[in-house]
Amino acid sequence: MAQIKSQKKRILTNEKARVANVARRSQMRTAIKACRQAIEAKKYDEANKLLNEAVALIDHACQDGIIKKENAARRKSSLMAAVAAIKPAEKKA
Repeated sequence: MAQIKSQKKRILTNEKARVANVARRSQMRTAIKACRQAIEAKKYDEANKLLNEAVALIDHACQDGIIKKENAARRKSSLMAAVAAIKPAEKKA
């Protein structure tokens, strides 16, 4: 256990940050799973909407240092490619 007062305060601060990071990471993963489920169900409009939400959460997690920049880019790229693959063909008028 820490003996120094400032270190005791730091332990409390670190725990608050850890809990916040766990929540942010969980929220991001849940959004990604929801998007993946829409992709598997071939629901393009829903998947596209969920993609925007997931990308925003991934960007926030990257900005906060929860995941690294390359990890964020890989996750976004993978989701975008999957959504693009289920895009319905354009109808000619």
